[in-house]
Amino acid sequence: MDHPTSGLKEIIASSFTARPALTAALSGTIFLSLFLSILPPLVLQRAIDALTAGKAESSLLLFWGLLYFILTALSGLSEGIRETLITMFGQSVTKRIRQAMAAKLSRLPAAFFTSRGEGSTASLFVNDVDTLEDLFDSGIISMAVDSCRLFSILAAVYWLSFGLFLLLLAALPFLFLLTRTFQHHMLAAQIENRKAIASTNELIPETCRNIRTIRLLSCEYFMKKRYAAAIKKSFQSMEKTNFYDSIYSPIILTTSALLISLMAIFSVSPRGATLFGMTAGTAAALIAYVGKIFSPLESLGMEIENIQSAMAGVHRIREFMEEEEMALPAGNGKKSDLPLCISHLSFAYEKGHPLFKDFSLTLESGCHLTLTGRTGSGKSTLFKLITGLCLPDSGTIALFGMNPAAIPPKERRKIFGIVSQSFPMIDGTVRDQITLGDMRITDTMTASALRISGLYETVMALPQKLDTPFQDSLFSEGEKQLLSIARALVFQPPLLLLDEMNAHLDSLTEQKVLDALSRASSHRTVLSISHRLGKACQGPVLRIGEGREEGKP
Repeated sequence: MDHPTSGLKEIIASSFTARPALTAALSGTIFLSLFLSILPPLVLQRAIDALTAGKAESSLLLFWGLLYFILTALSGLSEGIRETLITMFGQSVTKRIRQAMAAKLSRLPAAFFTSRGEGSTASLFVNDVDTLEDLFDSGIISMAVDSCRLFSILAAVYWLSFGLFLLLLAALPFLFLLTRTFQHHMLAAQIENRKAIASTNELIPETCRNIRTIRLLSCEYFMKKRYAAAIKKSFQSMEKTNFYDSIYSPIILTTSALLISLMAIFSVSPRGATLFGMTAGTAAALIAYVGKIFSPLESLGMEIENIQSAMAGVHRIREFMEEEEMALPAGNGKKSDLPLCISHLSFAYEKGHPLFKDFSLTLESGCHLTLTGRTGSGKSTLFKLITGLCLPDSGTIALFGMNPAAIPPKERRKIFGIVSQSFPMIDGTVRDQITLGDMRITDTMTASALRISGLYETVMALPQKLDTPFQDSLFSEGEKQLLSIARALVFQPPLLLLDEMNAHLDSLTEQKVLDALSRASSHRTVLSISHRLGKACQGPVLRIGEGREEGKP
């Protein structure tokens, strides 16, 4: 696994050493395909020269024909294997890059997520990383192979016809400058296209979250204009890339035909006979080599779009990998019996707009505290800080003496359980909704958690009991909350965090949930968030967001 601070270049470089067998096979296949691509035109030259000289017997011509066929077939086969290995290598690199990006994402501060839309981050992980595979499939390695093919063919042309070699040398700088010009313009267009795609991706989750408001207030036209602006910008940038791509290949083909025509003209002229004089077999071999020398350049014209798209993705990924990370705590600290201790906490999503400033709170073992306050006062953010999802700008947070951000992921469910206001379901069975795939959780532990939540009989009445495939319609909203309580309690943690879990329940369902909470809260420390101060409140109430708060229930 790559070091957490590895950059994009280091990840790609390490991919060559991570799978030595694949790297060796790819290198050998590249060399073999280059060698085989040179031989068929030379065989063709020998066969045609022997035929025109009248010295070729039928058996010899059959031999040359079979040899030409075999070499051409082997050349095509080696190129096919080479492309397969290049694809495998590209997939290996993109896998390692996604792993490094996922690790990087977990170390970024909260300001990164508040300053960027969900769609932009998703586009980075999906679209931009996918283009890197194109960079290897039809980019870096393929261009290196084509460069080697170019030099090997030039060497063969030099040996066969010095005049044509000079023509090719004169044409290649023009073609190189043309290619660089096209790449420059297409890279700029692809970067604009990536930004437009990210903007469109940001609009999709925004629309889904606010679909009821959009319909209620008849804002469809407003959203339509925003979608149209982003899509139009993407189309405009794509039109630029398509324009350059459409005229590049014809230029290459025209230049190829022009060189062959000049070679034919000079070969029959008295002055050009010295440089361009050749036999019929040599002419056939040279025409084949000219086709081969322009083939990679012509292919490059079709591949420039993918290459430049990948470079735009590389640019965005590099910016992501260079984002400033959070300063993670060095250690857990000394364990204590105090469930929660917050000391002089300060935190802000954006500099200059603190959500907490010098906030302190202590929870003794077994106490129940309810936090309340206006919307945006930081109640849910405080839970993120307590569970280690965000790090404070200053001050300390300790769960039983341990820094929550330094607690190993496998140990967190043993220390605290959290019940959200909505049930985040996963694909799988009813058992999976509680265990979350943790193999340490036994059926006995699952049954105990279900009994505390009051859902045991309901689950046992299902056709396949715990193995019943979970569906959204299988449980009511209240039963989903009970299932969420069972998930939080399956490891019997001493600290329970409740986040507005009764916000969307009717009075009858709420009572069932409150009864389950009463059983779950027994002999536990409970910290809850609630807008409605009623039956859900247990113990003292602390209102936050109204200045400097400090409490010790």
